Amino acid sequence: MRTNTPRVAVVGAGFGGLAAAIELATAGCDVEVVELAGQVGGKAGTARVDGAEFDTGPSLLTLPDVPARLFALAGEDMGQHVTLRRLSPAFRYHFPDGARLDVHDDLETTLHETTLQFGSQAAVELRAFADYAMQIWRASAPAFVFGDAPALRTILGLDVRTVAGLRHIDAMRTMQRAIEARVRDPRLRRVLLRYATYNGSDARRAPATLNCIAAVELGLGGFGVQGGIGALARELGALAERVGVRFRFSTAVSEVLLRGGRVCGLRLEDGSTLHADTVVSNADASHLHRRLLPPAARPPRTPDAPSMSGYNAVLRVRRGGPGEREGVAHRVIFCDDYLDEFGAIFDRGEVTAAPTVYACHQGLAHGRAGWDDADALFTMINAPSVGQQRRPLDQGALRERVCEALRGVGAIGEDDHVVWERTPHGLATRFPGSDGALYGAASNDARAAFRRPANRSPWARGLYLASGTAHPGGGVPLAMLSGSAAARALLADQRLPCATPDGTRFSARRDSGRPPCGEAVSAY
Repeated sequence: MRTNTPRVAVVGAGFGGLAAAIELATAGCDVEVVELAGQVGGKAGTARVDGAEFDTGPSLLTLPDVPARLFALAGEDMGQHVTLRRLSPAFRYHFPDGARLDVHDDLETTLHETTLQFGSQAAVELRAFADYAMQIWRASAPAFVFGDAPALRTILGLDVRTVAGLRHIDAMRTMQRAIEARVRDPRLRRVLLRYATYNGSDARRAPATLNCIAAVELGLGGFGVQGGIGALARELGALAERVGVRFRFSTAVSEVLLRGGRVCGLRLEDGSTLHADTVVSNADASHLHRRLLPPAARPPRTPDAPSMSGYNAVLRVRRGGPGEREGVAHRVIFCDDYLDEFGAIFDRGEVTAAPTVYACHQGLAHGRAGWDDADALFTMINAPSVGQQRRPLDQGALRERVCEALRGVGAIGEDDHVVWERTPHGLATRFPGSDGALYGAASNDARAAFRRPANRSPWARGLYLASGTAHPGGGVPLAMLSGSAAARALLADQRLPCATPDGTRFSARRDSGRPPCGEAVSAY
């Protein structure tokens, strides 16, 4: 190994930390990852009850080219390690009036289903909205997703075609106003408003730019992963080890060490020191800024309001029961007044009495084995983060709401029951500094993308951020892109080449807004 090989310490083995570690190791860096938990994955965690393992975090993979690129960096084919599953129907939406809508893994089938359920005019409006959302995605992705953290200098540095396309991102309206202007059916409006929750934001305030999330899922596709999203994390962890990354599990970091304003290593909770030339933080940005950095290097600005948190419960559901027979991997059971649910969380700091319930059948979505006679059904109710709560959450009431809603649509039987649950307080404990928020700061105004922490820290030289709470944002693929962006910044500062599968510097394909990994990965 070269004596001048940069020593990099990565704090956290979530998707952002794993991506950064892989990028840096393949570029020749000496990389060691320090992880508080006993496994990789971060918020894409797993738990085990009575011998059966299940996911406790994200339950859908979009933009599969992003992890595929990490495998390609190491000269490997993701398809040899990770099996993607096409889901059709992918989602079933249940509405208070008894109507339902199945969303499939291709837009044309979804539009056909929309015509059957809501009429041809609703399908016409949904198609037009999908086109509008894709236009936003193609215009915004190069600057706000695949590129460096947006700032005036980075925007001005983009090519003329990309800058001209930014007029299509619809940043001056809210998601709600843009949806209501384009879609009249109140049930379709609910489906589209729900995409604000994918980064924990308020659809009444978030910029209409976030309508691009609908394009990613409806137009580019959402996938299951054989064995669960946790299996993807484990495969990336194994890939990292194959390219030389070292892991130190069950180890807490207490401080990022600085000397003369520059990173020089980490102090671990046991008092020992891990020396490093640079540090990549996959921890929550708030935890890094408030706890891990010494006081003199902490940012002076108060962070934006936190994103949503959630109550999670996993049910043991009898195999062959009503939900499995219908073959629906994901369900959303809407409450009576969906917009008021955003008001409850962001204005009143509470959960409504009968909130919307999301459920993922992990056997159908991910082929998880479950128990001998039952499968795991992961559920979620959106909730305010711990610091935003104005009254304690009634955990028993939330548990009962989950079961009542699922039984009301025939998704579970009378004997199916909760075997695991977690509240926002549990999330806050597991992920220090997060306050239980799932995505860092909420994106509740048009300036949010410019205020999200950049991947190169301005507060300490040699410090980089790689997580769903930094640029470009939360969610499985975006967290990985955050890791890649942090790695690019580090390598540029070290004057080392940034490796890509084809040997060129990484950049977004600006004609499509997708990363340069060839065609979308096929499902198997």
